[in-house]
Amino acid sequence: MKIVSFFAGAGGLDLGFENAGFDVVWANEYDKEIWETFEKNHKKTVLDRRSIVDIPSSEVPDCDGIIGGPPCQSWSEAGSKRGIADKRGQLFYEFMRILADKKPKFFLAENVSGMLLPAHKEALSNIKQMFTDIGYDLSFELLNVSDYGVPQDRKRVFFIGYRKDLGIKFTFPKPTTLESKVTLDKVISDLKDNVLPAKEGNYTNGDKCKVVNHEYMIGGFSSIFMSRNRVRSWDEVSFTIQAGGRHAPLHPQAPKMKFIEQNIREFVKGKESLYRRLSVRECARIQTFPDDFVFHYDSVVAGYKMIGNAVPVKMAEVLGRKILDDLKSIKPSKKIAANGFADALNGNLVREKMNEIVNSITV
Repeated sequence: MKIVSFFAGAGGLDLGFENAGFDVVWANEYDKEIWETFEKNHKKTVLDRRSIVDIPSSEVPDCDGIIGGPPCQSWSEAGSKRGIADKRGQLFYEFMRILADKKPKFFLAENVSGMLLPAHKEALSNIKQMFTDIGYDLSFELLNVSDYGVPQDRKRVFFIGYRKDLGIKFTFPKPTTLESKVTLDKVISDLKDNVLPAKEGNYTNGDKCKVVNHEYMIGGFSSIFMSRNRVRSWDEVSFTIQAGGRHAPLHPQAPKMKFIEQNIREFVKGKESLYRRLSVRECARIQTFPDDFVFHYDSVVAGYKMIGNAVPVKMAEVLGRKILDDLKSIKPSKKIAANGFADALNGNLVREKMNEIVNSITV
């Protein structure tokens, strides 16, 4: 089945769906720092480099599904929390605009748990209603990827919808590793001794890396970083892999940071040399990217960003397999168009609705 991808980033979501059996024929990504990484790892996929705002629905290939993770900074608990009032938050509606015009069999959209904050209650309600108005039966869930074989605590919101004429509704798969987590020792212990610090200015070591991308950001740690423990042990799952290298978790070779007083921790004396950030490759492993997936960058900062913004490949594959099984279960006798479902909102009406909502918000 053919699918298209928006806000593709490095392509973690895309790779997971490919592993599940889908064919990602076209993808869209606006950040030029990511283009080389995406194209070299997804050679069969056509990459569109425009902002989604500038893409007419007519130029998006017909497909069985649309997947994507609209930018999350404006919804994030650590960000501005401006949600739909922020231009980046409004990109969610651009995703829905194209969905409304193309009307494929299914869609998947991923975003941060910050969407569930009380401040975004009305905006979230509008988004969920819009998916319904477009013509989809919506399923919505907050998942921790550690429950599905991914070695990190990472809570994300997933919107998954099947077009109403299919007569089926998505149910989220049951956790597979609720009681037996995949821990750090199982995924990065073999990388412990071959790591390099980044060059001065955090430039990449390039081909000098003994293991591709196995280099870590150098530099000090902020008072915010030192306000709590940043070390997980070998027998635990990782903290969330974030988009900023300065916030990368510390390697499990180090002892957990010592509590001094509220919001103040310090490294254990005599063990300071053990405290380093996880490398770009270690973060990629924790995000379940395979080792042959190479990240291309001049600064390791860009490497951490690509990986931290990605959907874990394993999580995407689990959801993709469930979607594919559901679609294959539909009786062949049922007449189903690849695209189209006329009795629903179109893209222009979605954009008009978004403008009404934004104009009604006082920030």
